[in-house]
This record gives sequence, structure tokens and C-alpha cells, in this order.
Amino acid sequence: MSLITSSIGQGLLWAILGVALFLTFRILDFPDMTVEGTFPLGAAVTVTAITHGASPLLATLYGFLAGAAGGLITGLLYTKGKIPILLAGILVMTACLSVNLRVMGGSNVSLIGKKTFFSVAFFQTLPKYFDSVIIGGLTISMITILVVVFLETELGQAFIVTGDNPIMARSQGINTDNMTILGLTLSNGLVGLCGALISQSNGYADSNMGIGIIVVALASIIIGEVVFGELTLNQRLVAVTLGSIIYRFVLLLVLQLGFSTNDLNLISAIILALCMMLPNLRNSLHLNGILRKGLVSNEKE
Repeated sequence: MSLITSSIGQGLLWAILGVALFLTFRILDFPDMTVEGTFPLGAAVTVTAITHGASPLLATLYGFLAGAAGGLITGLLYTKGKIPILLAGILVMTACLSVNLRVMGGSNVSLIGKKTFFSVAFFQTLPKYFDSVIIGGLTISMITILVVVFLETELGQAFIVTGDNPIMARSQGINTDNMTILGLTLSNGLVGLCGALISQSNGYADSNMGIGIIVVALASIIIGEVVFGELTLNQRLVAVTLGSIIYRFVLLLVLQLGFSTNDLNLISAIILALCMMLPNLRNSLHLNGILRKGLVSNEKE
């Protein structure tokens, strides 16, 4: 039972990352590599702030702002510096590796003996891992509601149009550069927030904890889309959270089958590849079925 609770809790916490990448990857149509730098940056800033006496709430806010700053720089490099999309993200991601080491003063920092969101006395009275379920559930619910409200505003609609058709958006007087910068800043702020909460849940921050997390985020998005099919935009945001939880259960199943934790990145990549190929496979199989029916009917005639 504790393994199931842990998977749900981790799924809810990591869903923040999925929603963040959904804003850039799906809505803005921006392949943002910055997340692999801003995730550990948010964790590093948060953990360092806590070890220096900051409250968990204030430290988490610092993590959000640090991630947002990374996204802002990527947006400026792309829109003002005219650096290609992928290269802009990779440059900031690479820079974050050094920044993280500077912030932490080393490759990792522990939170042992420090007060975090997860060490609140109330959570100590609950069954194991319920703290992650409560904190993750409340946080992702609040974020999803705020994102839905934002997307229904005039600014949010301009943001959506920028991703759908930037040429039409510019013809309507929308500053697409500003929308891109806004999307990257908001998205990476949420990525930094996710890093802040994950580091508190794990009890440490590590400079290498961002490696491969873009696959985790994409897996949440793709699994949600594949499992739940055609959905409205608001429903797809909820599907990302459910996809994140399903992904955690898949990893749990894999570990129960005897695979090593060292194989998780490989397994994550395989799962994502299969999920991305599944729609095409469905279409191909459906087409083959139609062809077979056609051949049978011709033979009868």
C-alpha cells in the first residue's frame, strides 16, 4: 500500500513539471531544453535558502523565481538575440550547471535536520507518503486552476494564438515575442517550483538531478493524451496530471519486475517512444483492417 501511495504522491508532484512543459511544448509549440537546467536550479536555490535559515515557503518562492529567470533568459536569447530555439535552451541549460554549483557551493546539499514542507508536525501523524499526496495534490490543483483561468483571459487567448499561428497573431497586433517570453518565463518558473518541492521531498538537491527530466515531463503529457484521447484544452491539463501518476505506476511495475534504478532513464525513453508511436500504430492497424475488409469483399464479388 505504501508503494501505491508513494507513486501517487510522486506523480502529483512531478505533474507540475508536466503542466509546465505543456505550456511550451503543446501550446506555444516551443521545444524548450531549458527545463533540464532550471529544474535543478530551483532545487539548488530552495535547498540553499533553507540551509541558510529561510522558511520553506520563502525558499520555494525563491526556487520559482530562479526557474522563471532561466526561462526569461532563454526567451530573450531567442526573441531578441535571434538564437535558434533549441540552441537558446541548451545554452541556458549549460549555464545553469555552473550556476547550480555556485549556489550550493558543491555538487549536492542535504536537508537533514532542516525544516521543510514535508517535515511539518501534522504530516508526521499521517501514514507514510501521505505528505506527498497532500502537498502534491493541493499544489497541482491550484496550478491547474490558475493556468485554466489564465488561458481564458484575453492575454491567455493571445498566448494560445501565438502558438497556433504566429503569423495570424502578428496580423492581429499581438506581440508574439512578448508572448514567447511570457510562456518561457511562466513555464520555467513552474519547473523551478517542481524542483523546489521534489528536493524537499527527497531531502537533498543535486547538480545532476535535472538530467533526463524532460523525458519525464513529455511522458506525462503523451501518456495522458494517448490514454484519454481527444480532449478540450482544459481537460488535457488534467490529463497531464493523470498521465504523470500512470507513468509512476509504470515505473513501479518495472522496478517490481526486478529492473535496476540505473535503468530508469532508459526505460523512461522506451515508454515515451512507445507512447508517441502508438497513435500512428493505431492508424496503421485501422487502415490495414479496412484494406483487409476491402480485399475480402472483392473476393466475394
